[in-house]
Amino acid sequence: MYESKINFTLDTICPWTYLAKRRLDAALRMIQQDPEAANTTLSNLSSLDPSEMKSLHAPHTSPVTDHSGKVTFTITYLPYLLYPDAPTEGRSKRDWYRASRYGDTDEKWTSYMMIMTQHGNDAGIDFDFGGTIANTLPAHRVLQYFQTKKGEAVADKLVVALYRMYFEEARSPSARETLMAACKEAGIEEGEAERVVGDEDVGLDEVKESIMEQKGNGVDAVPVVVVEGARKDVTVTGAQPVKDYVKALREIIKLA
Repeated sequence: MYESKINFTLDTICPWTYLAKRRLDAALRMIQQDPEAANTTLSNLSSLDPSEMKSLHAPHTSPVTDHSGKVTFTITYLPYLLYPDAPTEGRSKRDWYRASRYGDTDEKWTSYMMIMTQHGNDAGIDFDFGGTIANTLPAHRVLQYFQTKKGEAVADKLVVALYRMYFEEARSPSARETLMAACKEAGIEEGEAERVVGDEDVGLDEVKESIMEQKGNGVDAVPVVVVEGARKDVTVTGAQPVKDYVKALREIIKLA
């Protein structure tokens, strides 16, 4: 069996990476099915009711083995700072977006919320546009540290929790309370979580090095999903439709 690593470059405050994660989850769920059944699901996506869409896009823990048993896929998360100059203490999302091209008028802000709400509904995400935006270096530091120490399954649970808490519960993305709650959901012992979350130097050099490495690889926007294959890798940039992730995974399976 071929073991494929999916390198997923993200920022935990980027809504497009959240959408991409949910769509990739749906694709991973589909490649576990009989291909004919998966094709039927893909063809009928637009007719699924909200509960079916939410179930299809529900997060699950890697690794995932395809229906044929040829390939096992495991997601590895790589850090990217969408707003490296954002303050650590946080700033109102609305105020932040008012200073950007997405929300510098009420019309743009309303349009942005409508578009993201629809995308969210299609992926089982209930976007909350309140709360604060903040520098995500602390969140990346904690995520990368525990991914290295405890593996991809724990990292999956951390990512799922961090996304939900920021985008659906309006929690501050790098606040101590948020990071501790995410660690708890990921099954990390409280004392260990306290030590890592509370010591800003733990894993700091490593995460900064990884961020610079992504820049060196030409990553200047997220999401970027690179699926490693036995003969070639397949890259999907941006939050693409579920079918594009299914296509990428199937190509890796075909060439395994």
